Amino acid sequence: MTASVSKMVVATGEGYTTIRDSTAVLAGFATATPKSADGSVEMIRQLKVAHDTAVKDRSAAMITLKAMLVHAEENLRKVLQGKTQKMIARHCASLRPRALSTPEEANRHVLRSLARRWLSLNEEILELEAMIKGLVIARAPHLLDQFGIGVDTAAEILIVAGDNPERIKSEAAFAKLAGISPVPTGSGMSSGKHRINHGGHRQLNAAIYRTVIVRMRFHEPTIAYVARRTAEGKSKRDIIRCLKRYVIREVYHLVKTNPRTGQIAS
Repeated sequence: MTASVSKMVVATGEGYTTIRDSTAVLAGFATATPKSADGSVEMIRQLKVAHDTAVKDRSAAMITLKAMLVHAEENLRKVLQGKTQKMIARHCASLRPRALSTPEEANRHVLRSLARRWLSLNEEILELEAMIKGLVIARAPHLLDQFGIGVDTAAEILIVAGDNPERIKSEAAFAKLAGISPVPTGSGMSSGKHRINHGGHRQLNAAIYRTVIVRMRFHEPTIAYVARRTAEGKSKRDIIRCLKRYVIREVYHLVKTNPRTGQIAS
């Protein structure tokens, strides 16, 4: 094997994965167990890839539609002022442009095309969300019972854990996979300082962050924790970092528990 392949980057549905030293795998030094990718979690991952790309395309379609509305005739702009995105899309999709004889007619053609694209993508997203929800409920309904964890967050948790969560040997390893384990920044002259880890699975990291924010606003035990830590002099950034670690510890034990038998995968 040449040196050129000892370090490379491959694209996956979850982002970019760096293979820092492929020779370690061949030499037997790298002993991590890969995802089996043979069950319902792999199905969730594939559906999530399609869902996320459709959401991006839907957002792009609406942004372009609103930009083209700036050039629309005044009466149409007044009718659509203050409307929701769905109402704007439905109204523009029902436009009946005439022959392409003026820029105004071309604009109506464009608005109708973009609106129909948005509506089609919106319908596709709803169908994918329903399929993902069904798979998540069948695989790990106990995740959805936790405060602040919805279908999207549960899906990201399952995707990182994989169909064989027993491969993750500790809560610390799972935290590192999610980029939630803090990185020490202290030197020989100082200690106790950490910075946020910018590695790991960024989608799961963002999902756990949203769960923490929801709990900080509506979950009484978390609200009391935030008040206590604030009184101790902790910054909001540090408190959120601690809460993210608590949440990832909580879901680690849940994701390794079989909801039907109650047994923990080991």
